[in-house]
Amino acid sequence: MAKEEIIVNRVANSGLITLNLENYFPEKAILTFDLKDYLFKELILKEKDFRAALKEHDWEQYQNKVICIYCSNDAIIPIWAYMLVTVYASPFAETIFQGNQSSYIQAAIDNALNKEDWTAFEGKRIVIKGCSNKPVPEASYVDLTKRLQPYAQSIMFGEPCSTVPIFKRPRKLNKG
Repeated sequence: MAKEEIIVNRVANSGLITLNLENYFPEKAILTFDLKDYLFKELILKEKDFRAALKEHDWEQYQNKVICIYCSNDAIIPIWAYMLVTVYASPFAETIFQGNQSSYIQAAIDNALNKEDWTAFEGKRIVIKGCSNKPVPEASYVDLTKRLQPYAQSIMFGEPCSTVPIFKRPRKLNKG
């Protein structure tokens, strides 16, 4: 009778901790409000027309959602325009952010990372998960690396079975 070969999951037994930035991703739906759509010839904000358009806008679509107010055009937008949109959106939106969706996601992830106790990763071997189903900003990977580096023994990027080394703490020499 042939001897049974036991398959050992070396990744599971390696002590690696995988961090997935998708776990820090905002949960609320994110909608955008592009001021470009309210500009005359997509360049000039006319106050009277802008105010009229805001009164007619369907603000209920932002109920319990995140609204990102920005302008995708290279137009000069007065600050009061963002403020006015905020007044109209406030009764509906859960969060109002000035900037595009990518900037909001980065800020939301940064805010979530601020709540972590990074000392829990002291001396640990960390893999920052590379494949993502959500649009995690590159800056969030940089931020996570900066936060982990003072504590982690090593930081790798990718998947536990195939990683790229990023950082390894030098071993301390015993002087005796």
